[in-house]
Amino acid sequence: MNTKEAVANRILELCEERHIAVNRLASVSGVAPSTIYSMLNEKSMNPGVVSLKKLCDGLEISLREFFDSDLFDDLEQEIK
Repeated sequence: MNTKEAVANRILELCEERHIAVNRLASVSGVAPSTIYSMLNEKSMNPGVVSLKKLCDGLEISLREFFDSDLFDDLEQEIK
């Protein structure tokens, strides 16, 4: 799994844990739904840290909590 896939999976995991839809996350975080959907699919290969911070604010978690997941433990090397 690469970093982009791990970020997308983590967003979906957090939405599922909180029983909220992606559109609701967009609303509470002030991030356009299209931005979140591009983070979840192949359009955005580099999710911005500012957008991630806004999502975390909407989820009422820190960036540290966002990345505190097994998803980020064994990522593929990005430099090839």
